[in-house]
Amino acid sequence: MDGTLLVSPSPRPLHQRVVARVLAALTPGCPAECEVLPAPVDVVLDEHTVLIPDVVIGRRADFTERALVGVPVLAVEVVSPSSRHIDRYLKPATLARAGCPHYWVIDPKAPSMSWFRLDGDAYSAVGEVFDDEIAEIEQPYALTMRPSDLVSDY
Repeated sequence: MDGTLLVSPSPRPLHQRVVARVLAALTPGCPAECEVLPAPVDVVLDEHTVLIPDVVIGRRADFTERALVGVPVLAVEVVSPSSRHIDRYLKPATLARAGCPHYWVIDPKAPSMSWFRLDGDAYSAVGEVFDDEIAEIEQPYALTMRPSDLVSDY
């Protein structure tokens, strides 16, 4: 990120459960010109900045054989103890500067979900839900989710 190498430990099963369920929820409604993929997919913003969101939606035309080159439509981060600061501050600031229109943060420990929309050069909060509350998301496309469903061990 901005020329600095950031390394995180391997994700835990709860983290991966949330990633899998977010992927499953986002995929059916994804427009044909876009694709939803889980990490690890490099998102190349510039020659010094490559991010790997937990889940990313990108325009099909922006995917190469090796990476998503350019700005994603949506980046989703699932917070881990080791990534809290990066997911809540560094990545959104970097993605906002690049022009990514949508950013989500999911905290499996709460459980909670927050979603943001680009407003100028920074993100504005659109919504936040906890536990069994239903997130009614309209962009980048209509979707409903509950944080409790993302973490349950059913």
